[in-house]
Amino acid sequence: MLNYNSFSENFQKLLFQQERSSFLLALSGGVDSMVLANLMLENGCDFQVAHVNYKLRNEDSDLDQLVVQDFCKEHHINFHLYTVSEKDDKPKGSIQLWARELRYSFFKNILQAENLGCVVTAHHLNDQLESFFINLSRGAGLNGLSGIPENRDFVFRPLLPFTKKEIYDFAENNNIQFREDVSNAKNDYLRNKIRNTILPELINVSARFLEGFAKSIHYLAESQGFVEENMERIFQEIVVQKDNAWFIKTSELQSQSDFIKYNILKKFGMDSLAEIEKIFSAKSGAVFHSFQFLLSIDRETIYIREKSNIEKLPTSEIILVNDFQELQSSNFSISLSKYFLDYEGGVSGETWLFDADKLIFPLLLRKKKTGDVFYPKGMIGKKKVSKFFKDEKIPILAKSKIWLLVDGSDTVLGVLPIRQDRRQTPDNESVNALKIIL
Repeated sequence: MLNYNSFSENFQKLLFQQERSSFLLALSGGVDSMVLANLMLENGCDFQVAHVNYKLRNEDSDLDQLVVQDFCKEHHINFHLYTVSEKDDKPKGSIQLWARELRYSFFKNILQAENLGCVVTAHHLNDQLESFFINLSRGAGLNGLSGIPENRDFVFRPLLPFTKKEIYDFAENNNIQFREDVSNAKNDYLRNKIRNTILPELINVSARFLEGFAKSIHYLAESQGFVEENMERIFQEIVVQKDNAWFIKTSELQSQSDFIKYNILKKFGMDSLAEIEKIFSAKSGAVFHSFQFLLSIDRETIYIREKSNIEKLPTSEIILVNDFQELQSSNFSISLSKYFLDYEGGVSGETWLFDADKLIFPLLLRKKKTGDVFYPKGMIGKKKVSKFFKDEKIPILAKSKIWLLVDGSDTVLGVLPIRQDRRQTPDNESVNALKIIL
């Protein structure tokens, strides 16, 4: 049963894990958040309040805001408001994810500006049950089914053990003012459909259904904690970290269960089962990408490193100069050192010179492709870029960081920052010389 004593007991239990005791309450104006605000107030907590007006329900949105503002004014509480406008680029379709990202970004900014400990939200046991069924319908594993955590990262949820009915009863018994969001009665979203159609039937089947669910979600959370602890132990045994790279013996990882293989590689953004299967059948030299990491196979070892900011660009090509006029405006000088700051050889400080009038535009940077050839300066004849890498004994991880400078005809002008192509270098008849600063 929700009352001041039961809330205080649960709150203190969670507070034991919290280093700082100044909070930011996320209040919508609904019954859950206004009950939470009154409970926090009665417990003598030091808190400020944040409210987001999404402007989705016209006057109703403004009335929600007014309830929260009046509460803060009455009790002399700092009130932070974010009003959504056109600059927030509201999506035309589903807005739930967009709204969540917007408000949590707002909350984080307040935490930093006001030096507060964490955000407190009014999630309750019914929310927990709804999330369980949503994740179940999406094929979630133990992590997804173990529930919303009461205290994780910078978010604190002291109402999670209590039901929606208990919250309504508390509001009625204590004359708490709140606003009812009529859109919750519509079945436009999966969560609303579960809330309005499935959960009432389950609760009708057993009056103690929510009580039993609370126990189950607790057991699942404990199981997930056990799994995480053991996965971390196995990770430390199998994965060797050196500087900014990780090394895994392929045979050692392959001997583990699919569950362990998946969870270890998932830490590096490899969350596709099909892609993970390819890793273990790949030949030496194969490279795999996640957004943040690059994974390469070298004989019996899997090498993993974090990508540079340049490698995270959404395109495989970077246009440097579109045309000759643009080159003129740059005084025929381009600095490319920022594109290989993380290359093991470092910034060379060299300068490459090209006859600008011989170049075909645009000038671009791209990664090596199969069949690339160039005419290395200081060498005789032409050479495949792949053979050049091999002759120069460039490690696999270093190869993935190297950019090629090419022109509009896809002719390789140089391998950055190692060797220039000699074909477009200036001669005695050259008029305009392009200077590439490395």
